[in-house]
Amino acid sequence: MCNAAPRTRLDDDKMANMDRNKILMIVVASIVIVTIVAVAIAIPVSRNNRESTSPLEHAQDLMTETPLVDGHNDLPWHLKYRVNNQLENDTSNLNNNLKGKFAVSHTDIPRLKAGKVGAQFWSVYTSCSSQYKDTLRHTIDQIDVIKRMCDKYDAFEFVDSSEGIRDAFKRGKIGGLIGIEGGHSMDSHMAVLRALYALGTRYMTITHSCNTPWSDNWLMDKLPKSEREFNGLTNFGRDIIKEMNRLGMIIDLSHVSVDVMKQVLELSEAPVMFSHTSAFTLCNHYRNVNDEVLAIVKDKKGVVMVGFYTKYINCPPSLIAGTNDSYANLSQIADNLDHIKNVCGEDCVGLGSDFDGADTVPEGLEDVSKFPDLIVELLNRGWTDYQIKKLLGENILRVFKEVEDTRDKLSQRLPDESSMPRDSGGEVNNTCRTYVHNPPGREQ
Repeated sequence: MCNAAPRTRLDDDKMANMDRNKILMIVVASIVIVTIVAVAIAIPVSRNNRESTSPLEHAQDLMTETPLVDGHNDLPWHLKYRVNNQLENDTSNLNNNLKGKFAVSHTDIPRLKAGKVGAQFWSVYTSCSSQYKDTLRHTIDQIDVIKRMCDKYDAFEFVDSSEGIRDAFKRGKIGGLIGIEGGHSMDSHMAVLRALYALGTRYMTITHSCNTPWSDNWLMDKLPKSEREFNGLTNFGRDIIKEMNRLGMIIDLSHVSVDVMKQVLELSEAPVMFSHTSAFTLCNHYRNVNDEVLAIVKDKKGVVMVGFYTKYINCPPSLIAGTNDSYANLSQIADNLDHIKNVCGEDCVGLGSDFDGADTVPEGLEDVSKFPDLIVELLNRGWTDYQIKKLLGENILRVFKEVEDTRDKLSQRLPDESSMPRDSGGEVNNTCRTYVHNPPGREQ
């Protein structure tokens, strides 16, 4: 009979290792099983919780999870027009409900909070009548008041990046951003464009309702092509688009002609935005964007942020019988969002209210506090939570981030040193200019 070999320490170590491996496998398997069960339970519980809340509570929950980024609000213009940008004036205290204080008053902090606004592009607007004169002074004035406003009120936080919007939202702040409404604010000068970016400007509308010396505005679409000033962008206008790409400034195509829309969409290396524009198919106003352009915006991964100005909402073929363009309703805004989502895609839609810039706004969307009611309407129409979150902020945040990524990609490109031609538009015989450098052939 053979005697069994005595167990060695090595054998004991092997057995111990096998036991430990078995225990580890059991622990890992247990964790996986528990996780699967937890998720399986959590999904229907979450769904049931959603279903047990009211539609308004559902909307508000979504707006708590994703920042509502409004593309356009003209409150800074009211501060200038009404109180000369005096923030210490009692009538402009944004901590108070300002409803009724001014003829048009859509915005203050209590109503922004009630409306669950997560971030706001504040509009820097100067009238077209200031072009070739003192538009830059007014532009700086408006940038200054936006920054002071964000410093003054604890509810606000000035931000200048897509990440900044998300960070401010996590801190419970309303992110405040600068968007310039009209290319005339850069005074047709590249150095000014770069300075405006350095001051925090993160989008510029190429024109307002007037041509710059380098771009057509929407009013040109009312004229035959032979009577339009530029039929789109000039060469200098194209240089501006490229410089905005280099800087990381979002290009806003609200207010421009269809020719400009198409040319910019072809030229730009980054996605573009429409900060406050609605659907031409539903309201045949030239301030709106047509389906042909929407298809290009979809291909270029841009965003169209629907505005609330009744004049661009309630007109043929969607004019409500017995009304005029001073009236519209919340349902019509939802119609525009549906249309743009259907034609341009769910990645294309956003909100650009134009509150405090529009004299008349829809019934049911009387001010910034009413945003949740619009979300309720969309949920009732079958929009998914995922689509709602894209509309609220994810789409514009994606565009913003891609613009920043394009800037980073172009970091080795040198600043543009071209100058506005003196024989274009209102620059011809402009006696408000003083020129230091005169090219060869020009008299001093």
